[in-house]
Amino acid sequence: MESRNTNITIWGHIDWLTVIIYLIMIAAGVYSVYAASYDFDDASIFDGAEYSGKQIRWIGLALVLALVLLLFDSRVYETYAYPIYIIILFIMLVTIFVAPDIKGSRSWLVFGPLRFQPAEFGKFATALALAKLFSGYNFVLSSRKSYFQVFAIIFIPILLILAQKETGSALAYMALFLVLYREGMSGLVLLAAGCAVLYFVFAVKFTDDIVLGIPLGEAMVFIVIMVIMVCMSATYCRRLDAARNLLMWFVGTALLCGLLSLFGISIGGYAYFIGSISVASIYCIVLAIIAKARRLIVAAATAVLSIGFLFSVNFFFNSVLQPHQQQRIHVTLGKVDDPLGTGYNVNQAKIAIGSGGLLGKGHLNGTQTKLKYVPEQHTDFIFCTIGEEQGFIGTTAVLILFLILILRVIHIAERQPSSFGRVYGYCVASYFIFHLAINIGMVIGLCPVIGIPLPFFSYGGSSLWSFTILLFILLRLDAARREHPSFF
Repeated sequence: MESRNTNITIWGHIDWLTVIIYLIMIAAGVYSVYAASYDFDDASIFDGAEYSGKQIRWIGLALVLALVLLLFDSRVYETYAYPIYIIILFIMLVTIFVAPDIKGSRSWLVFGPLRFQPAEFGKFATALALAKLFSGYNFVLSSRKSYFQVFAIIFIPILLILAQKETGSALAYMALFLVLYREGMSGLVLLAAGCAVLYFVFAVKFTDDIVLGIPLGEAMVFIVIMVIMVCMSATYCRRLDAARNLLMWFVGTALLCGLLSLFGISIGGYAYFIGSISVASIYCIVLAIIAKARRLIVAAATAVLSIGFLFSVNFFFNSVLQPHQQQRIHVTLGKVDDPLGTGYNVNQAKIAIGSGGLLGKGHLNGTQTKLKYVPEQHTDFIFCTIGEEQGFIGTTAVLILFLILILRVIHIAERQPSSFGRVYGYCVASYFIFHLAINIGMVIGLCPVIGIPLPFFSYGGSSLWSFTILLFILLRLDAARREHPSFF
């Protein structure tokens, strides 16, 4: 009798608005997959031989899985968070050695006609492990030990996925750094991450451009570092004199090198760059010792690490990334114009979305879609099908759905009575934000094509199940708030 009352309470406290949004999105996903794969054969959307029919089967199993997740006691997810994480890591490790080579990666386990991608399921396992760590007794994200534990949980699956040569799935785990910021991580880390992206883009895009004898990539990165050091010196140390001296040094050396170049005396770009930063770093360290302003050392460390990262970009780009990945980045940055090669997918996707106009061409009337001009249009490029057939109105509706879902997930996370539920909720929101931004970004040419599916819309059982598990574990944790009425 007690168990029956408990189940009634669970159903009464489930966030049904989120469930309704989920159902609308998976239904719209099937509709889009059918439109993307339809080839004038008048096949039914429920035909098991079509992608839409297969997706419906995956959805049926996902709904059963969602029901099972809701029936579990919420304490199970916290109690077994680490064992689940370890089991998934083991499966991902095994995948490296037993998975067949599919399009250059070994990330899919194949069982007869079925195959699934363990990296997708690693997302919820990593989220559970991270939430479990933060819910530990007196755990605070402040010490080196705590940072080491957090980074270990996030980077171990990333390394395993990179070993499978599946860069796109590995990058999705980087979204979890947004969770760390919510839980007290210094904004300097996010600033460093943003700067790293800028350094990479500048170093790759402008590496061959020369201005006044100085590689433009080095000059632009130098400017970024200068701004960072000045801001950090002024903001964190409240030493305006230090900021002024640094600024005068950087501007003065830049003007001097430019003047010498006009007279035929060329200062090597790397010599100028390293020399300026080295002198500024030494100045910060000496001033920190004299004035006992230890935080000035942060500015110096930032400069030194920036130099190290800059020099590692070329090695990473040329030695770690695959040739096709390098080409995609070059196309995205505009260094290479390859509309019939690497840039073909994105170019055709842009044409499809643009041709949809305001209202679209109508269901099953998209020419780019029907004539199969866009490869992988039922998976990673599903958004271009929506844009062509439903137009600006349809794509806006999809974005609004995702916005409502993400905001709802954040709202659910914030009202959790435990740090476990809150951290897990923000992990779910971070995954959705990353997938939405990167998938649509690569379809419209703002990001390199890295194989990131659009949640609930792209065809595929692994992705659908992964996001279903993520979402419904959160709903189950939220339903358990009945034990804490003040949080309703």
